[in-house]
Amino acid sequence: MGAGGPVGGGGSAPAAGNAASGPNDPWVALREQASEALTHTLRSLGWTGTKEELARALEVGPEGKADLALPLFRLAKPLGRRPEELATSVAAAIPPSPAFAQVSAVGGFVNFHLEPRAFALSTLRAVLGAEEHYGEGAPKEGKVCVEHTSANPTGPLHVGRSRNTVIGDTLVRVLRAAGWKVTSQFYVDDVGRQAAMLVWIWSRAPSDWPQEIRDASQLPPDGARPKDLKADHWYGRPYPSTAAYVKEHKEAARSLADLTDRMESGALPKEEYRRVPREILEGILSSLRRMGASFDEFVWESDFLFDGSVERVAEKARTSPRYRRADDGAEAVDGSDLGLPKDSPLVYMTRSDGTFLYPIRDVAYHLQKFSRFDRVVDVLGEDHKLHARGLMALLDAAGEKRRPEVLTYGFINLPEGRMTTRGGRVVNLDQVLDEARDRAVEEVRKRRHDLAEEEVQRIAESVGSGAVRFHLLRVQPEKPIVFRWEEALSFEGKSAPFVQYAHARASSLLRKAQGSDDGPMARPAPPSAADLPPELHPKELALLRSLSELPGLVEKVSEGRSVHLLALYAHEVAERLNEFYQELRVLNSEPPVRSFRISLVAATRQVLSNVLGLIGVEPLERM
Repeated sequence: MGAGGPVGGGGSAPAAGNAASGPNDPWVALREQASEALTHTLRSLGWTGTKEELARALEVGPEGKADLALPLFRLAKPLGRRPEELATSVAAAIPPSPAFAQVSAVGGFVNFHLEPRAFALSTLRAVLGAEEHYGEGAPKEGKVCVEHTSANPTGPLHVGRSRNTVIGDTLVRVLRAAGWKVTSQFYVDDVGRQAAMLVWIWSRAPSDWPQEIRDASQLPPDGARPKDLKADHWYGRPYPSTAAYVKEHKEAARSLADLTDRMESGALPKEEYRRVPREILEGILSSLRRMGASFDEFVWESDFLFDGSVERVAEKARTSPRYRRADDGAEAVDGSDLGLPKDSPLVYMTRSDGTFLYPIRDVAYHLQKFSRFDRVVDVLGEDHKLHARGLMALLDAAGEKRRPEVLTYGFINLPEGRMTTRGGRVVNLDQVLDEARDRAVEEVRKRRHDLAEEEVQRIAESVGSGAVRFHLLRVQPEKPIVFRWEEALSFEGKSAPFVQYAHARASSLLRKAQGSDDGPMARPAPPSAADLPPELHPKELALLRSLSELPGLVEKVSEGRSVHLLALYAHEVAERLNEFYQELRVLNSEPPVRSFRISLVAATRQVLSNVLGLIGVEPLERM
């Protein structure tokens, strides 16, 4: 690699000394050698610190400037030296190493430049030796709970809410890869007014529904559920019109309030009020399974009412300085010091009649999570930020010092504006997945005239669902997304089809390399030094650099929860593979270049497969 300049980080891999990346990280030995040499040299110049301090300060540099770099600005002052002068002395004193082609000093930085052939060998051995486990970290002590999606079972899942699923499910996958023991949870709201409305309307036959609800729900003449209609679409159909009806009819509102009280008091058996939510939940889950998302546990909100958990939280909160009681008897806690609006700083625990509200039931749920897990992560939409602050106030009032890690995400908008139910701009997930599949069918047919229709449909389902998932993931969670079909399904841009096609293309090349398009693909053995060419092309080095970064990126995302970085990384690897193909021959090159490049393609295919697995997209063999 070329001579470097001053660097301040910028690579995907974490700082030196972070052994959590695991034994298959190509950077581990390099960091160790660099920090060892730096420690020995600096101590000879009077420095008294530790190798661990240097390991933490050692940075991964941007390509073209340095591979590893140590800034000496903080270390120079205690030694009475200028950073530039100290860097020059340190770089000159570091002994030669087979791992580094050059050590230079520029502007107060000591820059390490890797020896290309040694770096290629270590990276290919790491990837091809670990195979599907490449990128995984060392096992960690402790258990993590990630709660995500948790949509109210009142109808089909909105595509905006499915961004929660994509972010949460990806985080679960990454945390597991990083070495954590992870449990994913879906919190089911089966009590409260929203749940009660569906129990209320479905407790009678559709023929007995008020005419307004029947007409708005557009039921078939016989009132029977069509065979091809999913449960969430069927049972959720009367929800909007029932909500509107109850607002306009006092008798219905009183009936609904009575039903809500019976549900929350335990007077109504669980079997009666969970039947409809269970049906809707199964419909939601079938949609999520199309995107590869699943859950380990389902936690029902009503259980916290009936096991005494909520009452115990309330009793504790009543002794807190935050406790307030309104004139009508409603109970609350004061969260004015936690960022709640000045005009509404209270978080209500109960209604005026003493029945408990959702926030305090959520506290009971979190206390259960804290009792079982060392880390608790909540994935919430940006419209739940106030709820999160209220939760913190209630946890404090309940005497709980631990807090969940909250990952918030922005809204999904359509080109014509923000999705809204009232404005008629709502798209449910099933509609999006079906449309994505249908569009993908046309794209696959354009490219593959040789495939049977059954294979076209199978590939299109994978391409379509992967496209949706990738499109919802690739933007930083806190930022809103404008959903555009042409971007999501593009085979050229930052999209899942682009990455899947790169994986399929690498698979095709490897099948040709082994002389057969049938049967299982042979796994190439990690290369030896004799398999390497005398010099490496810049496109080969750029691709190797990308492959080497996966273990560090997994660790980084598991700590900072920036899951969008994985989608961007997948695109980067695919793009660099395409640049490699455009510049260099593989199958028609001469030995040992041919075997090296085949190994490089095999390693790239493995990395693409692994990162696609992390983001929940199927790595296709053919497209």
